[in-house]
Amino acid sequence: MKLKRIYIQNQLPAVLSPLQRLSHNIWWSWNFAAQDLFHQIDPERFRELNYNPVALLETLDPARINELAADTAFIERLQAVEKAFDAYLAVPKKAGPKLAYFSMEYGLHISLKLYSGGLGVLAGDYLKEASDSNVDLFAVGLLYRYGYFNQGLSMNGDQIHLYPAQKFTQLPVEPVRKADGNWLKVSVPIQGRIVQAKIWKLPIGRINLYLLDTDHEDNSQDDRALTHMLYGGDNEHRLKQEILLGIGGVRAIEAMGLAPEVYHLNEGHAGFLSIERLKNFVAGGLRFPEAVEAVRASSLYTTHTPVPAGHDHFSEHLLRNYLYNYAQELGITWEEFVALGRKDPHNPGEDFNMSNLSIALSQRVNGVSKLHGEVSQEMFTPLYPGYTPNEVHIGYVTNSVHYPTWIAHELHELYSTVFGKDWLADQSNKDIWRNIHKIDDKVLFEARHRLKVRLLDYVREKLKADMQRRGESPRMTYDILSKINNNALVLGFARRFATYKRATLLFQNEERLKALVNRADQPVIFLFAGKAHPADQGGQDLIRRILHVSKKPEFAGKIIFLEDYNMEMAKLLTQGVDIWLNTPTRPLEASGTSGMKAALNGSVNFSVLDGWWAEGYRPDAGWALPLERTYQEQHLQNELDAELIYHTMEEEIIPTYFQRDATGISSKWMHYVKQIIAEVAPTFTMKRMMDDYYERFYFPLAKSQQATSKSNYAKAKAYAAWKEDLRTKWSGIEVLDNNTFDTVNYALPVGETFNAEITIDTNGIDASSLLLEVCFYQRLTEEKIELRRVEAFELKKATGNKATFALALDPRLAGVYEYGFRLRPQHELMPHAQDLNLVFWV
Repeated sequence: MKLKRIYIQNQLPAVLSPLQRLSHNIWWSWNFAAQDLFHQIDPERFRELNYNPVALLETLDPARINELAADTAFIERLQAVEKAFDAYLAVPKKAGPKLAYFSMEYGLHISLKLYSGGLGVLAGDYLKEASDSNVDLFAVGLLYRYGYFNQGLSMNGDQIHLYPAQKFTQLPVEPVRKADGNWLKVSVPIQGRIVQAKIWKLPIGRINLYLLDTDHEDNSQDDRALTHMLYGGDNEHRLKQEILLGIGGVRAIEAMGLAPEVYHLNEGHAGFLSIERLKNFVAGGLRFPEAVEAVRASSLYTTHTPVPAGHDHFSEHLLRNYLYNYAQELGITWEEFVALGRKDPHNPGEDFNMSNLSIALSQRVNGVSKLHGEVSQEMFTPLYPGYTPNEVHIGYVTNSVHYPTWIAHELHELYSTVFGKDWLADQSNKDIWRNIHKIDDKVLFEARHRLKVRLLDYVREKLKADMQRRGESPRMTYDILSKINNNALVLGFARRFATYKRATLLFQNEERLKALVNRADQPVIFLFAGKAHPADQGGQDLIRRILHVSKKPEFAGKIIFLEDYNMEMAKLLTQGVDIWLNTPTRPLEASGTSGMKAALNGSVNFSVLDGWWAEGYRPDAGWALPLERTYQEQHLQNELDAELIYHTMEEEIIPTYFQRDATGISSKWMHYVKQIIAEVAPTFTMKRMMDDYYERFYFPLAKSQQATSKSNYAKAKAYAAWKEDLRTKWSGIEVLDNNTFDTVNYALPVGETFNAEITIDTNGIDASSLLLEVCFYQRLTEEKIELRRVEAFELKKATGNKATFALALDPRLAGVYEYGFRLRPQHELMPHAQDLNLVFWV
């Protein structure tokens, strides 16, 4: 047959034209009225298309178009949604610094394959809140043709990786065009050749996400593949993608004429953006040290990784193949360039680490929970010799979730009856959320039960389809489906399947688990879902184990694994389960956000006190496994934790849930539900997270950027010169006199003054640039000490190169301590002590 392709484009009548406009702004996905509008067009087709309104409208039957155009009720709803959308967009931007947000992935909606898991979903939630908060922010990422894989399972439980291509014509993206109407592209140097990246715009409410795309005819097949898959390929492919994101992203910003004041790097994948910015500053006339100050003064790096092995790193040989010319353009040696990404700049065998690079070129750094901030301080302490972990400048902002995206519509309507009008503008206010106690227990219980029934109906439908596709026996399929009980206590475990998350912890003692889930009058169901990275065989083994257990007759309909975890499934799970379960190996959970989504919906958490739950846990709002390890051997710790789970389930959770009164409600259980809604959920809304970033990082960075950039970067130049001067002279500092209380031969009585007077030869350094302090430490182990107190000396006298410092201190401590006198630089532009990491111990 001889065939040609024809594209028959749908044309909507004028009365329906607002549908096109609404479908091309992802705002619709967190506006309930807009969601309902697209559902009404064709519910079944909408679901088949992963709730993609652009694809829905493109493939809509002409007869249905005519029906909708004649449906006055539908037109009225459409006009109301468009009016709300226009009012939303019309609100003027809030005053504040312009922000550029870089991330390798964005989880905005199931129909946009731009994410793999938690990092992306967090970034997507953040952009939605940036729109809702009406801040001056735009974002940069990559537009993937295939994105992250869709998951299938074989009958044996082997993970199958499927990569269906995205049709860009069916996405809410549009080309960014030049004044002449041509597509705006940027050139990115990759291994001696030029790769052309198209720029797309994805509107997210009031803000834009700009996406780079190399999959077009201007590029070779290899270079087209740069934006094919998220986290696909080898380490060299990852390097090329990160060059595209960082260097290409900055070039895209310049090409569009955007001028951000603050750059936010969401993980180290975007680290090369700082290299490109350095190059631009040097090309504009700054020396390299001055350019470093200009870049650092406006950069925030957020790390999400709690272990060193999780940070991207590249061999020097590989890096040289791609970025060697950058050293020359920056006016530095190759050795100086590579040192930017090394812990030890003098170790030629050390890889170039993207986190080390990002820290070196960012004034501010943060972890993503309080505990993770402390873990990050410990992890990066080797970068700052002379300081203990609790002194390292790394801060934290605990991750959160976007309420309108993750709340069940029915619960939002119920909350709004007692939370008041326009309460979302103040959604972090616990006093508002405490009004949940005004809702009758039975009303809230029944609302949540309907969400559970909706979830279990979905589970039956999905299991049936997946088991038939895998070729499972009809008898087993029927047996499993028939045993799913709507009145069961349902626990959910859904997340990335990495080994440290211990998805199979429950199976340590299968006999104990069998007894737990097979109580005739107290049924229990465990739902599992999640993907393992294609290269993570350990994670895939966990999935295989769960599937095998789920097929055993004693666990049929009680242990269930759901294929192809995605954002829509996550909504159903977090809205419908009774308990959200999380069992990570301590302290490897940086934050986690799925439990926060569950908390919004009144699903009670049962988790290790790690990540966010270490902050969120209350004994009247959930259950916890302790943070502290009992055993160093992991298999013993796993055994203990499993026993604690069984015991807590048997003695507390199950009896509490099934302890029903005459109305069929457990008032004790509903107290847990209301407490997690009232006391936990509001702390972990994205509005609180956005406010924290502004207060702790964006506003200070904007102030720093403005100070250093004035008068052609005069202060950046002066600050860089000051640092260079101190680095040159620092090794020549000497102690001339040290008159200190004799701690070798005498104890210091409590309440007595600790006196010290020390004279330093400053080697030409101005005494005002020096800070001498006494540090008291307590030894915890042979290798570990902890700072207990630090106090600054007073500069008593300065003449020429001599500076005398004096201290009279009541330590207000008792016991055995170790102390030392630490001399370090100080300057009005130093945001923290490690900004110039020079230390001299007296």
